[in-house]
Amino acid sequence: MSGHSKWATIKRKKGAEDAKRGKVFTRLARDIMQAAKDGGGDENSNPRLKLAITKAKAENMPKENIERAVLKGTGKLEGMELEEKVYEGYGIEGVAFLIETLTDNQNRTLAELKRVFNRAGGSLASAGSVMWQFDQRGYITLKGDNLDFDEVFMVAAEAGADDVIDEDGVLAIYTPREQLAIVENALQDAGYEIDEALLKWESKNETEVAMDKAVQNMKLMTDLEDLDDVQGVASNLAITDDIVAAFETD
Repeated sequence: MSGHSKWATIKRKKGAEDAKRGKVFTRLARDIMQAAKDGGGDENSNPRLKLAITKAKAENMPKENIERAVLKGTGKLEGMELEEKVYEGYGIEGVAFLIETLTDNQNRTLAELKRVFNRAGGSLASAGSVMWQFDQRGYITLKGDNLDFDEVFMVAAEAGADDVIDEDGVLAIYTPREQLAIVENALQDAGYEIDEALLKWESKNETEVAMDKAVQNMKLMTDLEDLDDVQGVASNLAITDDIVAAFETD
């Protein structure tokens, strides 16, 4: 399993703990608002909004909170004006980071990112200095247990997917950027239930550092993802099973 997949598995475990602590509602509301802003408030004609609402319901987000977020996104209710922006940075030993944000206050977001990077011994970087090391790909995960890997692979591959990977029991489908919606629709037409469908950044090449430095970089990734304005974090850190074990016991 690649470093990307190992980190995805760690994030899923952490997401379950965050849900128990009620930390996910703010991000879920922002996802709904942005989806409604970009594609309208009708979930039947806005797949991104439909998925965001489905995820919110799965986390037992109150119906009135969901409806309020949709109204804010469509401008029918006064609320936050959200902006998407990708920041670039360097972690320990020059490990590259991309941070996707969704915020109503860029100054606050920038200050929080600087604080987290500085505390970890890293730094923010100028635009373009890191992004060239990454490609953006489609990423889909499916709900359900005991899914047939070969059947999923055939449906996904015929629709244009690059790969299907078993990430500790979760089937993850990787697609070219422009094929995400096509593969997602093909999987739904075949009867599969989508858990996640999004564009995510992946490094072209991974950077190996000593185990203690790798653990520090993984801690930095976690601290960045804990910020309310951060939607996702990618790095080019090479992550091995030994590094995962050290991180989880740190």
